[in-house]
Amino acid sequence: MAVNYVLVQDKRKEAKTSGLWYARTKMTGTVDLNSLATKIQRNCTAKKSDVMAVLTELIETMQDELQASHAVKLKGIGTFKIAMTSKPAEKASDFTVAKNVKKLRVTFSPEVHLSPNRTRTIAFLEGCSLKEAPVYKVDKKEEAEGDSGTTTGGNDGEGGNG
Repeated sequence: MAVNYVLVQDKRKEAKTSGLWYARTKMTGTVDLNSLATKIQRNCTAKKSDVMAVLTELIETMQDELQASHAVKLKGIGTFKIAMTSKPAEKASDFTVAKNVKKLRVTFSPEVHLSPNRTRTIAFLEGCSLKEAPVYKVDKKEEAEGDSGTTTGGNDGEGGNG
């Protein structure tokens, strides 16, 4: 399977990259826990109810472990941990959670595999291919003839410029 992308044009007037085109991933849907359990059931001997029970317990257990200041490493997936953003205090004695901690978040670091030639690849991206999303294709012929060639889709995907 291939990951869909759309082409978007940088329309910021003052940007050095104004007018240039970039690719953004385009997600075509969302898969929830129930859908995952159904697919897993088809690929193994466990029933959907058993899979749901295990996945639900995984979520609750991960929450407990993360809140106990443990990183949670799932082999083949990656590592989750809690991180925070805080404002500085002049002195350590001035620091309080209520005044200085701005927010908590969960960070995720995907598992990385190292190839024999020392190239690092994110496990989930091994064998990944790309294709332009058919609904959002840019007419490259018109654009080459001087048309602005903007996409009809928005920038709701992931990824950086360039």
